[in-house]
This record gives sequence, structure tokens and C-alpha cells, in this order.
Amino acid sequence: MQQPTIVPDSEHRRPLALLPSRVRDLVQLARFDRPIGAWLLYWPGAWAVALAGGAFARWDLLLWIALGALAMRGAGCVYNDIVDRDLDARVARTRDRPLASGRLPLKLAWAYLIGLCLIGLVVLLQINRTAQIIALLSLAPVAAYPFMKRITWWPQAWLGIVFSWAGLVGWPAVTGSVAPAMLLLYLGAIFWVIGYDTIYALQDVEDDALAGVKSSARALGAHARGGIAIFYALALVLWGGAFWAVRPDPLVLVALLPAGLHFGWQVMGLRRDDPADALMRFRANRFAGLLVFLACLAVGTASR
Repeated sequence: MQQPTIVPDSEHRRPLALLPSRVRDLVQLARFDRPIGAWLLYWPGAWAVALAGGAFARWDLLLWIALGALAMRGAGCVYNDIVDRDLDARVARTRDRPLASGRLPLKLAWAYLIGLCLIGLVVLLQINRTAQIIALLSLAPVAAYPFMKRITWWPQAWLGIVFSWAGLVGWPAVTGSVAPAMLLLYLGAIFWVIGYDTIYALQDVEDDALAGVKSSARALGAHARGGIAIFYALALVLWGGAFWAVRPDPLVLVALLPAGLHFGWQVMGLRRDDPADALMRFRANRFAGLLVFLACLAVGTASR
């Protein structure tokens, strides 16, 4: 009996293998078997809601942002794979993806993308006008992201702009306006994304070099660990600034200590030439996101 085709980094291989082949390919195309990306897209929005003081009064926003993160991360992955299907076919970790391998028709992928975007539209209609406008402004950088790895050594920075955008939406969804704390939180999230996505890119350094794909991991080379440490440190400094803008009290900075220790664990133990270790530490950022959320919750609740 032929074994079902499942990409190497799937987090749920056993239940995935039980699905019909077409359903399995659609699940893999949207990365629903790898929910880490949805978590990473979700956290900046949840942080903003919590730091704005709306985690309890507007708990519904946390659920809508979660649905939006799941749907739009899936849509982004489908779009990325449509654009990158030729490049993906030349990289060992991605050559078995449904579009790169030719298992899934391109027209079906486009229809799937539209369906996921319609779910995102439902979420968009649940937030106020200011938040809606800011959310819609993300469409241009999202559409440009798959091309960044062809033209810059730092596509991770562009991913940071895109993957942190929910932070710009969550704050006005609570308050109806923008604020310096929101911008600082967003900028910190960008450096967080650059850090963890550089760890992720360490898995593909050799294949990316052969395929001509650029990345921060290739740009940093032997200095990857130091670079990641700097990105995480900048994230913490900017988040500290956001907390201070909400509540100017030295105690608010203590709330970020658990996240700082977690980042230290990621960096100090990182084995640059071990793809499995890089994947594990990358996935650990779902927990790092939770630690930052708890910090935002503490500061935002105390400031009301």
C-alpha cells in the first residue's frame, strides 16, 4: 500500500494520514497541520487587545482575531505556495508540498484561497471602522511578501511587517484610535518575527543556496546566533517602551522577564547546523507569545 505524501515538518502526521488524499492536500496547503504559524500571527493582535485593556471586556475580539489568524494564515500559505511552487520544487523540505509536487490543481488552489479570504472578510466585519481600514492596508505587503526572497537578503523583515500587523488592528479594535504604545508593540513584534524566522530559515540554508533563495540566515552565516539575540533584545526594549507608555512604572518591565529568559534559552542552546533543533526552537515561540501576552494582560489590566 502506498504511503500518503506528508511534508516533513507536519506536526500531526498520524491523523493527517487518515484523511482522503484531496482533503489531506488541502489541509497541508493551508498548513492547518502546522498551527504554529497561526499562533504566531495571532499573538500580536492578542497582545494589543490585552495591553489596551480589553482582554476581559472585549474577550470576543480575542476569539475573532483567532479565527482571522487561522483563516488568513491559511490564505497566505496558499498564495505563497502558488507563487513559489517552482522554487519549492527545488528545496528538499518543500518539494512534496501539494502544488510543488503537482498533486493539486492550480485552479483549485485559487478557489481555496478565495474561500479562506471570505472567512477573513467575516472577521473584518466584526471590528470598528478604524481597525477595518488598518487591516485592509495589510493587503499590499501580504501580496508582496512571496517575492521578497528573490530581491532581498532580509525577507524575514518583510515577514515581520506582515505577521505583526494584527497588533495594529487589535489596539484600535478596542479603543477606536491609535497610540504610541500600539506602534512600539508593533515594532517590537517585527524584531521578534525576524528573530524566530531566522531560526526557521536555518533549516534550509544549504538548499536555499542551491536554489538561489535569499534569507537572513544565509546573510548572517556564522553570526546567526548573535544576530537573533540582537533581534530579540530589540523586541524586548520596544515592548518595554510600549508598557511604559501605558503605565510609567519600573515594575511593568519586570513583566517581560519570563519572555526574556525564554528568548535566552532559545539563543544559547541553538545549534546552527541542526535543522531539528532549529524547528523545535522556532515552534517554541508559540509559548514565548503566551508569555508576552500574560505580560500585556498584567500591564493593561493594572492600567485601567
